[in-house]
Amino acid sequence: MKLYCLSGHPTLPCNVLKFKSTTIMLDCGLDTTAALYFLPLPLVHSPRLSKLPGWVSKDGAVNLEKELKECSGRVFVDSQPEFCLPEKELLDLSTIDVILISNYHCMMALPYITEHTGFTGTVYATEPTLQIGRLLMEELVTFMERVPKAQAATCWKNKEIQRLLPGPLKDAVDVWSWRKCYSVQEVNSALSKVQLVGYSQKVELFGAVQVTPLSSGYSLGSSNWIIQSHYEKVSYVSGSSLLTTHPQPMEQSSLKNSDVLILTGLTQIPTANPDGMLGEFCSNLAMTIRAGGNVLVPCYSSGVIYDLLECLYQFMDSANLGSTPFYFISPVANSSLEFSQIFAEWLCQNKQSKVYLPEPPFPHAELIQTNKLKHYPSIHGDFSSEFRQPCVVFTGHPSLRFGDVVHFMELWGKSSLNTIIFTEPDFSYLDALAPYQPLAMKCVYCPIDTRLNFHQVSKLLKDIQPLHVVCPEPYTQPPPAQPHRSDLMLELQPPPMAYRRCSVLGLPFRRRYERIHLLPELARSLVPSEIKAGVSVATVSAVLQSKDNKHVLQPVPKPAPVPPSKKRKRVTEEPPEVLNPKPLLSGAVPLEPFLAMLHKVQHTLSLRPNQSAQSACR
Repeated sequence: MKLYCLSGHPTLPCNVLKFKSTTIMLDCGLDTTAALYFLPLPLVHSPRLSKLPGWVSKDGAVNLEKELKECSGRVFVDSQPEFCLPEKELLDLSTIDVILISNYHCMMALPYITEHTGFTGTVYATEPTLQIGRLLMEELVTFMERVPKAQAATCWKNKEIQRLLPGPLKDAVDVWSWRKCYSVQEVNSALSKVQLVGYSQKVELFGAVQVTPLSSGYSLGSSNWIIQSHYEKVSYVSGSSLLTTHPQPMEQSSLKNSDVLILTGLTQIPTANPDGMLGEFCSNLAMTIRAGGNVLVPCYSSGVIYDLLECLYQFMDSANLGSTPFYFISPVANSSLEFSQIFAEWLCQNKQSKVYLPEPPFPHAELIQTNKLKHYPSIHGDFSSEFRQPCVVFTGHPSLRFGDVVHFMELWGKSSLNTIIFTEPDFSYLDALAPYQPLAMKCVYCPIDTRLNFHQVSKLLKDIQPLHVVCPEPYTQPPPAQPHRSDLMLELQPPPMAYRRCSVLGLPFRRRYERIHLLPELARSLVPSEIKAGVSVATVSAVLQSKDNKHVLQPVPKPAPVPPSKKRKRVTEEPPEVLNPKPLLSGAVPLEPFLAMLHKVQHTLSLRPNQSAQSACR
């Protein structure tokens, strides 16, 4: 059993497990942090960005004025943003049989895998994961296609040139594997290969292994996976949460007795408490609105935004800010809000019960009815005529490199009355703001990550007790900025097996047993002998038939009777003789009685020649 690690991002995993003649890909996350090396894509012409100077090396030997631009001491690529794909050269991706998806954030690289590698297998995911994943992919494509770039920048990727560039562009890794965004056609083709599954549904893979999704408690439809044969069990835990939010709670008991547990997707901010961050988010928002400023919240179109809207629903009236408008701007804003209301069976019990009253499970339905929350596909059209300030705007993308958020950064960035509040933990807020410097608006970092922290995962592992744990390398050592914090790492016995991008791990257990079925007529012929209380053995002679990873013992076929013939046949035409199988010995040989028996036989044989000589004399 081997594990191939195709991604270096702990929360955007892509691993391949080879287990019992099946090849299973576990997630296919897309590392979008590579977009931070690029200039933003403004929806309208930006005089500031267009006047940025091109980059030329100090000695003038390297001139990349058309590809690279300087801004506040940093150098950015002036091209359509690209993303870091999972490793494609480590193994032949066309041999992958199935892809298991844990949540909609971990499937964003799916079109690159299914459409460009010869993949012919099946993708398994829950319905909310499929539908919300589709929305996020379509949103990403729309962001890119509506601001096309005429030129592509490639010269800077040359190794000899890249090492001359200033940081952090100089330190970017695997830049030749970066790719532009896929198309809508590729998205539709990739998602047509998805087969829907429900929690605890058992799916047979070629008769060899069985896979089962379990609720992970992180997002709508998010799953952990059990991969097991009759005698081996592997658990895949990715993006899980024990906090009480809107999804179904995490299913833990089924993870017990695992031979190997593959652990990914822990919180990216282990020192931040999500409840504390929500409180800070609300207080900073209220402070800005009271001062007459606007609040910009860069976010994904699904996930934490549901909890933010619910929190603000309760907070704004108590803070006497009930008249402040909320705007949610995304090409998929309407679909996202509707999907959150119709996936009732995937919600926690408290929200499920509201559906039967009947009430909408999320309060943003009431916010929309009372016109406190308005959603728009873009800043064009109705939004421009209905927009009023001060207000709160939720829009994407959290990287600040594309989407409607770029327009608001240019619009509000020059005023210190306005505030941008970062809630998504996927991007460094300092790197995200770099191309907008100098910036007058206030910046608040309130990352909300409900995934397992190190304390929670340590307690979980004590409860479910896997024999071996496999995890990304960063989880086995303290954060570089806090080397003294040994509590921010996994300390287990035996120590976890760590992996990094392009690692190949041999998992530390071997298959010892295989289930074999006996046909009834063969079973009737067995004569068991009891060798000790409760244990009986029987010798069996049979033919083993293996097909579709199912093994069956069948009786030895008897030779067909030869019809009598008067004509003399050649010897070569005689049917081959079928010999009866020899009896087999089983069990341990008792040494002392065996040696005594040998001595006795030897003594008997030594007497026989003397007896024969005496008989001859007579």
